[in-house]
Amino acid sequence: MVEPLEEPAAALVWSKTRRTPRRQAPSVERIVATAIAIADAEGLPALSMRRVAADLGSGTASLYRYVAGRDELVDLMIDTVHGEDPLPAPTGDWRADLSHVARQLRTVLLRHPWLGSELPGRPTLGPNSLRRMEACLAAASALTPDISRAVDAVEAVLAYTLGAVGTELAELRAQQRSGLTEDQWRASVAPYIREVVDSGAYPQFARRVIEAEDADPEQRFGFGLSCMLDGVAARVG
Repeated sequence: MVEPLEEPAAALVWSKTRRTPRRQAPSVERIVATAIAIADAEGLPALSMRRVAADLGSGTASLYRYVAGRDELVDLMIDTVHGEDPLPAPTGDWRADLSHVARQLRTVLLRHPWLGSELPGRPTLGPNSLRRMEACLAAASALTPDISRAVDAVEAVLAYTLGAVGTELAELRAQQRSGLTEDQWRASVAPYIREVVDSGAYPQFARRVIEAEDADPEQRFGFGLSCMLDGVAARVG
């Protein structure tokens, strides 16, 4: 039976005093790194304390001496990936700074596809997450001194980023399920699309197929981000 931690179960992960691992025990950093590797490769459903222990060659019970459980482990994972890339120094140009934050978040979300489903809702309060939020609010404060409107601006940009990257990841999941790249999928549905276009029933869709340029994901993200920032400037500035 696992010994209970000294702190109450409801204690925040960030305020706990971590035990020093025994000589052969994995460190908290190794536990978290292993969990991230599992989630990156197989998704969060594959993550469990038992699985992490197996990958570390350790007993499951020993992990509970340093991490209270799966929920606490996920919080530690989120904060760790938020600290992977250094934050840029603020320039005082709110648009450039918020744009950089959004693009950096996009990079992290694409690197760790499991992260997007964990960010909405209650925020994690680890040191890396707090530093990132501080940078976001500092950037938005150059747009407006009203902290409530600054928060609104940051949340709007982050919500756009999560949604846009979610679309990118959905395409990647479709490729994994079907075994077809986007170009291969288009080739497979081309005969049907030609029938739809030739029917004349969907003229705007036909224009989209025949006339519209195909932007790459980076271009689509940049265009949408510019529209979002224009809206923020008009509404908040």
